[in-house]
Amino acid sequence: MSDRIELPETEWKRVSQKYIVVDVIGSIIGAVVMVGGAAIASYFIGAQWAWAATISLAIIFILTIAFTPRRVRSIGYALRQDDLLFRRGLLFQRFVAIPYGRMQLVDINRGPLARAMGLSELKFVTAAAASGVTIPGIPEQDAEELRDTLVTLAESRRAGL
Repeated sequence: MSDRIELPETEWKRVSQKYIVVDVIGSIIGAVVMVGGAAIASYFIGAQWAWAATISLAIIFILTIAFTPRRVRSIGYALRQDDLLFRRGLLFQRFVAIPYGRMQLVDINRGPLARAMGLSELKFVTAAAASGVTIPGIPEQDAEELRDTLVTLAESRRAGL
């Protein structure tokens, strides 16, 4: 996209392409539950509008799954000298810079699908609620190394605490 937020001389690291599989499987499970529940409700309601709502819900899930590979490729992060940059999104782009000195917690999460694919999710918490960032789809070893690096940087650059 030509209107994508870009910073000159910034080398973005992408999440693993395996995360596409994790995200698609999660979306399929959610779709089966939601559309299945809506179909059962539509059957008992028996109204035509209920079936239209069920079909609309199925179309939304199909579109979500279709855009998943591109959405996953839009996720990136970069380590700069004073902060961590994070970006994601296609239509609604999010771009966050988190100063190392403001990081209070770096957490690693592994759900069952991600764990099966050897992936982790890094969550960064700061005092500002709006700047909380979660980077999904990082290989387990890379996530642990990145966590240790960020904790060391955060401890060495504590600001205002």
